[in-house]
Amino acid sequence: MKPKGRTMIASPHFNPTDFRIAPGIAHLCAAGETPFLHQHDAAFAAYAADKSDGPAGRHRQEAMMESARARAARLFHVAPADIGFVSSVAEGVSMVVESLNWHAGDTVLVDPDEYPSVVAPLTLQRQPKVTLRFAKAADPASFAAAIDGSTRMIGVSAVSFLNAARHDLVALRAAADRVGALLVVDFTQGAGWMPIHAEVADFAFSACYKWLLGCTGVALAYWNPKRQPGWVPSTAGWHSIASMGRPDWSETPALLPGAARFTRGNPSHLGLYVLDSALRYLEGFAPEVIEAHVQRLTVGLLERLRAAGIPSTTPPDPRWHGASVCAEHPKSAAIVDGMARRGVLAWNGRGRIRISFHGYNGSDDMDRAADALIAEWRAAGAS
Repeated sequence: MKPKGRTMIASPHFNPTDFRIAPGIAHLCAAGETPFLHQHDAAFAAYAADKSDGPAGRHRQEAMMESARARAARLFHVAPADIGFVSSVAEGVSMVVESLNWHAGDTVLVDPDEYPSVVAPLTLQRQPKVTLRFAKAADPASFAAAIDGSTRMIGVSAVSFLNAARHDLVALRAAADRVGALLVVDFTQGAGWMPIHAEVADFAFSACYKWLLGCTGVALAYWNPKRQPGWVPSTAGWHSIASMGRPDWSETPALLPGAARFTRGNPSHLGLYVLDSALRYLEGFAPEVIEAHVQRLTVGLLERLRAAGIPSTTPPDPRWHGASVCAEHPKSAAIVDGMARRGVLAWNGRGRIRISFHGYNGSDDMDRAADALIAEWRAAGAS
């Protein structure tokens, strides 16, 4: 008989032994850092061999970049030429912000709790200064009401890092189109577990060290050439210009075609070897199936917390939440530390506990997380 308060059995969708998860640990940190795949050891070894093999090895490094580009394009449902690589989402958003011809009075609309990588590049834009406007991204009507003819850009995460609210990108696209604004999307909290159709955005980005199972140092960058034909960044480097020979510096050099122009200098080749390995692994699983699996776990955890009287800031409807469950508490750091002592790894930060699921988790992990959080919450006292 199923113990009282426990969910129906959901086995892990991935094989947990494929990952560096210590015995006895419930790893529930996908929104922060996922455990490394064991197969990435071969990616490290291949990079080391290629880096040591002179020009032939460099050619193989560039070939690996193209393999990762093709896999990322399939993930985003776009053409390979529309995918580029940057060091981080913050770098990619900065390149877009810096490339625009801003005018006095221009505004950008963001959620007041949007992630810094989307907003911070705008705060330092000057000559002229860009004015930020705020509306809740989870309420498309409030976004639409905040938009007017001055709006040049909407910056939004597909899923909130703070409370795992999932945003209606189609509605935000329609709102942007009414005034001719850009829609710039950060898919970091969704890429790797949910289906991605990046063409909804003018520009889109994703870090690779979370659900994508990669590492830091490389991020995906998408340029929608149908919506923004002729986009040109305001800076370049040897890797992003078309001529690798002896350019005539008295003339502005031509850039590489497509989103390859995002990569101004050497990309993180090691990061690309790892990313190619990670995307190859994920290609063995349909995103729709991963989504259904992780959201079965989020719904189960939300039910456990609700029964225990613990409020969550995550929307209860799986259509409108991501792969995480969040709960705010003034002693969140102590609670997360206590959960770790019980063998449950969650994430702390900004006054909330965040429990995130991926394909290597199952209902046993979910129930262990619920048990640990409930016990530590009660030990910490009222919020």
